[in-house]
Amino acid sequence: MANADCIIIQGSNMAECHPVGFQWVSEAKARGARIIHIDPRFTRTSAIADTHVAIRAGTDVVLLGALIKHVVDNDLFFRDYVVAYTNAATLVGEDFVDTEDLDGVFSGYDERTGTYDMSSWAYAEREDGEGASDDEVGGPSGGHEHGAHKSARAAGDQHGAAGPALEHAKVERDETLQHPRSVFQVLKRHYARYTPEMVEEVCGIPQWQFREIADALTSNSGRERTTCFAYALGWTQHSLGAQFIRTAAILQLLMGNVGRPGSGIMALRGHASIQGSTDIPTLFNLLPGYLPMPVVGTHDSLEQYLASISSPLQKGFWTEAPAYTASLLKAWFGDAATPDNDFCFDYLPRLTGAHGTYQTVMSMLEDEVEGYFVLGQNPAVGSAHGKMQRLAMTHLKWVVVRDFQLIESATFWKDSPEIASGELKTEDIDTEVFFFPAANHVEKSGTFTQTQRMLQWHHQAVQPPNDAQSELEFFHELGVRIRERLADSTDERDRPLLDLTWDYPKDEHGETDAEAVLREINGYHVSGERAGQLLDKFADMKADGSTSGGCWIYTGVYAGGVNKSANRVPGPEQDETAAQWGWAWPMNRRILYNRASADPQGRPWSERKKYIWWDETEQKWTGKDVPDFPVDRDPSFRPDPDVGGPAAIAGDDPFIMQADGKGWLFAPKGMVDGPLPSHYEAQESPVANPLYGQQRNPARLVYPRKDNLWSPSGDEPGSDVYPFVFTTYRLTEHHTAGGMSRWLPYLSELQPEMFCEVSPELAEQQGLVNGEWATLISARSAIEARVLVTERMTPLTIKGRTIHQIGLPYHWGVGRDAVVEGDGANDLLGIALDPNVQIQESKVGLCDIIPGRRPRGEELLRFVAEYQSRSGTTVETGNTHRDEPHDEGRP
Repeated sequence: MANADCIIIQGSNMAECHPVGFQWVSEAKARGARIIHIDPRFTRTSAIADTHVAIRAGTDVVLLGALIKHVVDNDLFFRDYVVAYTNAATLVGEDFVDTEDLDGVFSGYDERTGTYDMSSWAYAEREDGEGASDDEVGGPSGGHEHGAHKSARAAGDQHGAAGPALEHAKVERDETLQHPRSVFQVLKRHYARYTPEMVEEVCGIPQWQFREIADALTSNSGRERTTCFAYALGWTQHSLGAQFIRTAAILQLLMGNVGRPGSGIMALRGHASIQGSTDIPTLFNLLPGYLPMPVVGTHDSLEQYLASISSPLQKGFWTEAPAYTASLLKAWFGDAATPDNDFCFDYLPRLTGAHGTYQTVMSMLEDEVEGYFVLGQNPAVGSAHGKMQRLAMTHLKWVVVRDFQLIESATFWKDSPEIASGELKTEDIDTEVFFFPAANHVEKSGTFTQTQRMLQWHHQAVQPPNDAQSELEFFHELGVRIRERLADSTDERDRPLLDLTWDYPKDEHGETDAEAVLREINGYHVSGERAGQLLDKFADMKADGSTSGGCWIYTGVYAGGVNKSANRVPGPEQDETAAQWGWAWPMNRRILYNRASADPQGRPWSERKKYIWWDETEQKWTGKDVPDFPVDRDPSFRPDPDVGGPAAIAGDDPFIMQADGKGWLFAPKGMVDGPLPSHYEAQESPVANPLYGQQRNPARLVYPRKDNLWSPSGDEPGSDVYPFVFTTYRLTEHHTAGGMSRWLPYLSELQPEMFCEVSPELAEQQGLVNGEWATLISARSAIEARVLVTERMTPLTIKGRTIHQIGLPYHWGVGRDAVVEGDGANDLLGIALDPNVQIQESKVGLCDIIPGRRPRGEELLRFVAEYQSRSGTTVETGNTHRDEPHDEGRP
């Protein structure tokens, strides 16, 4: 990032929420980089940026789509890069129909289920093609799910990081980019209506400011210069969030800003190891290393499972999934995992649908869940629809809470807002709460994995006090006790637990050795001449059971018996690649897909951005980083069209994890809500979608329930009852749901009370006084907050109408144990989810705001119900998947 010539921070208040990472923005600025901050609020990030652009929350696809149109129409894209390294020249099959022709949905949409059959999005097959399983390459193949299958929405990442099986060798291409079915022309038509005028009308960004952004991007991209995007929860927490990021990826590929110094899209992680938690992972739909979780009825055998991840004829390293999977199962089940029993593949659980945190909470309310582990989170405060979270826990038999303090998720039974409103009575709650004190990060050893995919080892400074334990020690001990109880069991269902490798050694303090776990994750040779030795690289993994490894992308972190995550060579003692500080997966590569930093012939695009290149004398790739490419693969190499896997990677295919070796402008598979991003309004929005009659993402996940109501949106009757937009965010002084900050007097004094940020214009309109109380009301609940009148909030003009946005930090909760308490912003939110990754929409909602404190007790419930009645809100409001098409006069 420090090497960027322009940095566009969009969907993040990086300076306040990621201050350590922001040092590299400051470094880039000191070197002359242009910094642009695009955000509904003016923040400390905006103050440091050269330009702040106020945007209506939830409209990012329009802005980014207009930038795509601008660079395509004006021939400002990096043509050599785009033709060689992306799928721009690939032809799409004749069956594909765009949203522009179907008023907001793509071909394959099923109105009954709200899901897509992706087969019409496939690539066209060459006329001389042989061996393809369908008319178009990437059509239905073994193990792939379509349409209304119950688990079709289980995960957007259901097929691994590069999507499902895709045959590569039979695609039709037009490198002039003129064929009407080329991805480039499809893209051009798709964004034809995304004009600067549309940006002004939808986003509230003046046309002159759009041109300023466009000029900064295009003048700082190409052979000599690079631009970097940085985002965080401001992009992810939307019912269209994954497509926000996809739009930026398309733009960056067009500009040649992937795989090069100062380029890319930086996903800013809000916790020390959120990246690690997705790598290992803690997500319901993934296994370690982005292998998909098996699906019932689809992955009944290991053979079916592996066929759904990759095709034998596709390019790249996902064809090695059999080795990654077998090694993972050997790490987990040891000697019990053999080729004869598919390495205990049958021991793995199966998905029957989406089982994320929000589906689990709703299952609690239906009395389908008995117990709940709350670890490193505080859902009573930090999750969307706080009221639903708290009520759901009263339906459980037991809850285990591990934290530093008695957070609100541990005390909901005695002092939640629902106790005050009379909805709950302590004596009627049968849930048994077990609270276990947790060790903090200085009281345990282990790794953090950050935005750059870098593992950094942190050493234990002190022993945890009293009964506090690390997560590692807690779960290891829990596993030991469960296995002891089941030791004499002959029940087949207990075999997975009894066959687990659970023989971790103890460290000098008598606790489970964290480095032993890291070695298991790295992986071993379990047989052969090197039996017992640690693996050096993931390419050493075998599908025959001769290797083990808990997460293939982490293989190499302990190569040679050295904990490379503990490397700490100071910056001044090495070059700026800093290869001796920590260890970045995979293989300590600091920039992914860095083959793209050189042209198709292997020469640097420019001396200024020189990074990886082909050494003709040595006949290998070399440079400042570990090449993310077969090191001896000549740039002129062309594979046999009948081979697949790593051997099928051409010398100019930089995207070695993609099934066709190209960066995807158009996604024939992998995204469940469309191959190209389209603009839809948020689940709740004051504006009607000007592009289509389809108001919202037609594939979003909604849950029509009496306890999950939505306000009317756009032009719908009753939408004026909740006329203002609210958006949630974080403060530097507090950490997420407050468990690590609201119990600390020093931090609590800095930000003692819940507040709302409003513009002077909105304050005058609503009679709000700075420092006094205000009540905010949504279709779910009402909260109170202190008023902060500030010019940081800018009213926007949308289609001649003023749209006011209100900022709400979400760190406070109601309870008697913290130093400070307050109403929770997340109580205002409902539950609507992005269909790819199951994340909630919490950056856009509708509300009213009035002066004074909220009602107490049962009066609060009547107050909220009165608003619902006035707006005409019902269970059906906002929950239709397919909206009525525009008439002939649509824009």
